[in-house]
Amino acid sequence: MTVANITRVNSTSTKGFDDALQVGLRRAALTVRGITDLRIVEQSARVKNGTITEYCVGIEITFVLED
Repeated sequence: MTVANITRVNSTSTKGFDDALQVGLRRAALTVRGITDLRIVEQSARVKNGTITEYCVGIEITFVLED
């Protein structure tokens, strides 16, 4: 039987949404083992003077609990 847990991670990037997603996943992978998938639950952007300055993503990361 497999048991999994889900944790929420928020990350940002000045390059784009995809980069923000990769930043969050890379950081989570440093301390969480057994990551099996992720789900994007939120995307937003910070704007200054009519220009996007930062891309933000909220993701839920699923990982299998070890025995």
